[in-house]
Amino acid sequence: MGEAVGLLEVLGFSVAMTAMDQACKAANVKIEAMDCNNPTTGDQALIPVVVQVKFTGNVSDIKVALETARHAANQYIDQQDIVTRFLSHQAPGLEKLLNTGKVKRP
Repeated sequence: MGEAVGLLEVLGFSVAMTAMDQACKAANVKIEAMDCNNPTTGDQALIPVVVQVKFTGNVSDIKVALETARHAANQYIDQQDIVTRFLSHQAPGLEKLLNTGKVKRP
């Protein structure tokens, strides 16, 4: 059985970084990758980028990290612009997809 997975999706790279900084300070999680997409409103969007952060850890740490990240992001953007998802354990082979993203770790 693989580690638990957390997914945070927010408007804005700086919001994602701030939220994950707080999440990583509150819980023992590892950021696997970040991905960026255009928001559904396109050029009309106030913040022109949607950022998804994929991170792993044990179940309790992922839950704490998601709660912390949501709270931190909500200080800058509306609750409706914050999406979090929790997977209690990875399916076999999912780890190959977790490190896929436009933003690469050195």
